Amino acid sequence: MTDETEKTSTSRVRTRTPSSPHASSPAVRRRMQSTPRRDTPCELALRSAVHRLGLRYRVDWPLPGTRRRADLAFVKARVAIFVDGCFWHGCPVHGSWPKANADFWRRKIQTNQERDSDTDRCLVEAGWRVIRFWEHQDMDAAARKVLAALLEVARTRPLV
Repeated sequence: MTDETEKTSTSRVRTRTPSSPHASSPAVRRRMQSTPRRDTPCELALRSAVHRLGLRYRVDWPLPGTRRRADLAFVKARVAIFVDGCFWHGCPVHGSWPKANADFWRRKIQTNQERDSDTDRCLVEAGWRVIRFWEHQDMDAAARKVLAALLEVARTRPLV
């Protein structure tokens, strides 16, 4: 096996993103180090809006059969919610491509998008509903969409 691949427990081979290049400036380094993996302002806004609607959920929930996590999960209803950052997930409206280390960042963001698609596919195959929001979207409106999805799930299948 090469340095670029890693065998996973499910016998799939996963390609690792090459090591990160050095930050193009100290300011960029500080910004990248301070970017949280969870509890981002957008996630907190969505969680607050969903909670105001009386809904209860799990946070940073490990997804079955993967090494990935949903930002919010309604486990009994099998609904997974993701709030994707415009930069990190390549938003077609607000995403930007850095000029420094451009090749690295293009590969990184494209890998993130491929992982998102794979996550969605795996969850749907396992009977989950996946809902994704961009960080720039109105989180109160997003919470109403979550509620509508949960009501639809409740109508179409019993929650045991």
